[in-house]
Amino acid sequence: MLLERKLDEPACRPACSDEISAMSMAEILLVEDKDSLRQMLRLTLQNAGHSVDEARDGAEARRRLNDSRYNLVLTDLKMPRADGLEVLRAAKSADADTAVIMLTAYGTIDEAVQAMKEGAYEFLQKPVDSRHLLLLVQRALEEARLRAENVLLKDEYARRYGFPRIIGDSTAMQKVGREIQQVAATPTTVLLLGESGTGKELFARAVHHLSQRRTAPFIAINCAAIPDTLIENELFGHEKGAYTGADQRRVGKFELAARGTIFLDEISEIAPAVQSKLLRVLEERRITRLGGSADIEVDVRVIAATNRDLKAAVAARQFREDLYFRLAVFPVQIPALRERRSDIRQLAEFFAAKYGRELRRAAFKLTDESARVLEEYDWPGNVRELENCIERACILARDSEITPANLNISPPCDYSPREQAALLDGFDLRGSLSEVSNRAQRLVERRKIDATLKDCEYNKSRAAERLGVSYKTLLTRIKELDLE
Repeated sequence: MLLERKLDEPACRPACSDEISAMSMAEILLVEDKDSLRQMLRLTLQNAGHSVDEARDGAEARRRLNDSRYNLVLTDLKMPRADGLEVLRAAKSADADTAVIMLTAYGTIDEAVQAMKEGAYEFLQKPVDSRHLLLLVQRALEEARLRAENVLLKDEYARRYGFPRIIGDSTAMQKVGREIQQVAATPTTVLLLGESGTGKELFARAVHHLSQRRTAPFIAINCAAIPDTLIENELFGHEKGAYTGADQRRVGKFELAARGTIFLDEISEIAPAVQSKLLRVLEERRITRLGGSADIEVDVRVIAATNRDLKAAVAARQFREDLYFRLAVFPVQIPALRERRSDIRQLAEFFAAKYGRELRRAAFKLTDESARVLEEYDWPGNVRELENCIERACILARDSEITPANLNISPPCDYSPREQAALLDGFDLRGSLSEVSNRAQRLVERRKIDATLKDCEYNKSRAAERLGVSYKTLLTRIKELDLE
């Protein structure tokens, strides 16, 4: 049952003038069915300089959210006609960046926690202290402002708030930054797509740091680096006696990431038997340890990543379709470095400064000619290859300037028209554009992998590194392309 105060009772203690002047002004929707409390909350917010619209119940609040946009919604949880959870959903549906603070009385804490899981910023228990309320409002508005300013790409906020440093201000990166910030505030599963070396783990960490789970663990797992026989144990753990040598219980990564985020890199490499168990985790939020019978609830956000075409893997029956749809609720395509060439110099200068510090030398500078060489190269290994290139150049540089000779980059190979025609000699051009494209891709992949294997004297580990794919992915492609 909700607690209420009479109008002459000090439900909200006024904030001092210094606090009020420091707060950013905002459009706020106040939703409360008790007239006396609603009036006091409105006066508190207006005295702090905010513009306040009122709603007497959830149904009226939903109408207002359809007609207007608000920076913040302050809503009671228990109300007639439509409760606070419905107001929360309406606010997030109208604008995912709208902060929602819930008001709750004793006895409704469990429902308030549920609201937090659905995206509420915070909840306040009645009776409300005005100082606490105003500081919470200020904090929520500040975080929303940072998201709106694309904080992923701003160094000042990376230093101040501990965000992972993501470099680049190209159009492609601005788009990814906005998508990451929009999804971070939700509990939604995220699928990061992109070539090897594009920095998918960095973006996964950014989602975690921008979410309400930021204070809980972030655990990353490279699924391609763990043998199929061990991946299930790594993810879900085992009970004592589950197999020979299991002399004690071992907790898996899902349990270790409790209330935090688990990042499954190279998700396409997970064996089919484990795919079905991972699907269950996503659907039911429960796991079972190896050798165990009890279900264990897990509150974990899942972020997955892959450099393979999962739709093609589904079509080839190498990846479960139902798992794909569970993972791809919010797909984000991370651009290859060649697709954001305007960021290359900025990235190179960042790495030059980084390795200058590590080598205890003066900050390295790129010559204009070096920058041109970097920007003209296609970077098949993406940002990872660029970083390795700059680290090597810093070691080779005799003074503080990095020259083209230090970079040791081969110029791009341009085929003549005759050579291009030779590549397509005898190629089957029948069928739809999609069918021809798939055949062309298979042909090019086959020739590229075959040539790389020969160049590496059939050392598959070295070939995988040069191709920018995992060892397991290379083995799979060799088998699919009949190169064994």
